[in-house]
Amino acid sequence: MRNMIAVLSGALFGIGLYIADMTNTVKVQGFLDFFGSWDPTLAFVMGGAIIPMAIAWAMTRDRKPLVGGDFPARPEAKFDRRLIVGAVLFGMGWGLVGLCPGPALASLSFGGIGGLVFFAAMLVGMLIAPKVSALLDSKPAAG
Repeated sequence: MRNMIAVLSGALFGIGLYIADMTNTVKVQGFLDFFGSWDPTLAFVMGGAIIPMAIAWAMTRDRKPLVGGDFPARPEAKFDRRLIVGAVLFGMGWGLVGLCPGPALASLSFGGIGGLVFFAAMLVGMLIAPKVSALLDSKPAAG
């Protein structure tokens, strides 16, 4: 049951990405082009994700999931070097290519060689991220 719900949720998410045009790299790059031909429509997509998630977090307080386990704890609000490096790398990939992990996976079916190269680079980044994270954690922060 739990796996079926996960598959259905993932499929719904992928369909939503496609309908919202988040798999269209030109549209995403247009959203990020504030000083050119800015396309604000993806702000509505983000708001359409953030608002229901905030409501869901509020509704799950002191509750259990229907299919077992626990809801994840709220992440610690920590502004540190790891967050900054991760945000910069994510932003660079999103801005240069117009894809982030969800749409990159969805674009494998139609993205051609460019989508495949981005997906491979993303996987390599995910594999080396723990090593880079450990290296950053071992170095003292600049004062």
